[in-house]
Amino acid sequence: MARNVEIKARVRDFESIQQVAESLTDRPVEELRQIDTFFYPPRGRFKLREFADGRGELIAYARSDNNGPTLSDYYILRTDRADGMKSFLGELLGIRGIVKKRRLLYHIGPTRIHLDQVEGLGDFLELEVVLDDGEAESEGARTADEVMKKLGMVDAERIACAYIDLLEREDGAENQGSRES
Repeated sequence: MARNVEIKARVRDFESIQQVAESLTDRPVEELRQIDTFFYPPRGRFKLREFADGRGELIAYARSDNNGPTLSDYYILRTDRADGMKSFLGELLGIRGIVKKRRLLYHIGPTRIHLDQVEGLGDFLELEVVLDDGEAESEGARTADEVMKKLGMVDAERIACAYIDLLEREDGAENQGSRES
């Protein structure tokens, strides 16, 4: 099982954060279009991430929902048949929801910086500090906090949950509003 420490925050000035991330990165930026289909697993979170070329990644992960640097344990299994896998898992587990996003991916050493534009939600920053075997969670948290400072995101509105959770809340608020009307 792989591990990382994550921070997620709402971004108010996407272009400004993008410029800072580009100045810090040690590799070329990758632009990704991703569709994440979340399923109902027996525990944790489970999704299929689809890419434009038909490939996909099954990602199972467990982490607590809190605003600080958070440890995440995860497994990734790659597939060349995302469409078939989506149908299979949808029948087996049921589809919880779908998150569509444009992601800019930057690397700073062991840290992945994701600048995400999420359909229906807005702009976000997600940091993932990949931990080596035996590396303490506290080291990853320290690194994540340092990168947040470099990005000028110290006082950012941190998000404690996954995008699918935010979308469900938005949908619930919209449905609640329509019932009250």
